[in-house]
Amino acid sequence: MISIKNLHKSFGDNVVLSGVNVHVSAGHSLVVIGGSGTGKSVLLKCILGLITPDSGTIEVNGINPNSGNREAFLDQFGMLFQGGALFDSLPVWQNVSFRLLQGKHRLSKDDARDIAVEKLRRVGLKASVADQLPAELSGGMQKRVGLARAIAAEPEIIFFDEPTTGLDPIMSGVINELVREIVVEMGATAITITHDMSSVRAIADEVAMIHEGVVQWTGPIGNIDSSGDPYLDQFINARPHGPIESVR
Repeated sequence: MISIKNLHKSFGDNVVLSGVNVHVSAGHSLVVIGGSGTGKSVLLKCILGLITPDSGTIEVNGINPNSGNREAFLDQFGMLFQGGALFDSLPVWQNVSFRLLQGKHRLSKDDARDIAVEKLRRVGLKASVADQLPAELSGGMQKRVGLARAIAAEPEIIFFDEPTTGLDPIMSGVINELVREIVVEMGATAITITHDMSSVRAIADEVAMIHEGVVQWTGPIGNIDSSGDPYLDQFINARPHGPIESVR
């Protein structure tokens, strides 16, 4: 579904990606881990065609992100943003169905609202939430609304950017469970960026660790504890000492 070969991207003298290779099979869930500033978000933006890489190739369903019909290309994707990115002035149902009211979908408000309510129900929110504003919701509820929006148009590919940031451990577990259920239920291909190892273990089929601009280790989730890779071992066990230098 997604194939990335020898991807390079720099911003001035700052080398962010220096030969990333990633492959995600259709229907699989890849979780990308790594320290802050290692290029995880840049990788997602390159896949979406929001940033143009310096060199290397990206193919999504055999298509280059920057070729052909951009609207049709982006229509394959859904995304749960790290900060929620909900529109403050719109009620929840319009946030969830925002895409359905635009572009090729262009549903009536009644039909879009019905879908929004159904998607809210899928993430465990009552229909009464549909008419509330985002500011009236807790952080966990806002995250669920963001998840409902990500799946509203039944995308083939879903990106999750730090899905549990700012949530308490119990709500993080709820969101992780929802993400996993929805990805399996939809048969979607998923890429998740996270620092939360509970999310990694709950969501991933495969894991890729980015360090110093390359994929340091990649493999099935079942192999991360016995990988033998000192970088991965230090990261997943939160050890302050090891090959990854901490900035003090």
